Amino acid sequence: MTTEQARRAAPSPMVFPFPVPGEQVRLAYRELHIAINGTEEQKKALGNHALLPRPWEPGTCPDPELRRQLWEWFEDVVAWLNREYTWDVAGLIPSCWPLHPHLVHEIAVLADQRRRARLAMTSDALEEWHRYCLPAFTDRMRNRLRAHCDDEHKSWPAKPRHNEHLGEASTQRRENAFAHDVDALLDNRRAHEQPEPVGRPRLVEVDLDTGEIKDEPLGSQPRTRTEKGPRI
Repeated sequence: MTTEQARRAAPSPMVFPFPVPGEQVRLAYRELHIAINGTEEQKKALGNHALLPRPWEPGTCPDPELRRQLWEWFEDVVAWLNREYTWDVAGLIPSCWPLHPHLVHEIAVLADQRRRARLAMTSDALEEWHRYCLPAFTDRMRNRLRAHCDDEHKSWPAKPRHNEHLGEASTQRRENAFAHDVDALLDNRRAHEQPEPVGRPRLVEVDLDTGEIKDEPLGSQPRTRTEKGPRI
């Protein structure tokens, strides 16, 4: 039997399971689950929940070991996606995906959504992933990459424009626009401010039965009237 015949005869599964992340990534997910569903004591033990790592946002995962396992998981997910869901070469995630920040962000969310669908007790989440999440990702990837990395990785086409954006002249122009907007708001606020009352506040007496405001301020001396008698 030749090598090719042996390869064809070797049993192979029809589909491969979705990759499972490493221990540190699973721990991050477990802590997020506790932050939502745990007891008050468990939630308090986690500290500031805003600082918990979120695997779908790699920038929130500063721990080196967690970050390493996250990249390994994404690498397995990409290989799995290319094998299980891609037939035409135009839909393949390129091998240089780590050099494309837009793909890193997208793959992180795609992997997280697929993980959630795998853990669901019904097929609804997986149907949503098939119907919306995966096709939308593929369309955005094709639109952004076009044919730049079909054969090998190409440098960032927009890099010169990005450098111009960060240049001193462009930065100053934007800062001037920001300052002009803030000054306009301050001028508008000043124009609508009510003038401060002059002198001490004037307290008046109100008739609680009729609601009438009396003329004499509180604390002032009552007016005196000179009574004139009848003329003789």
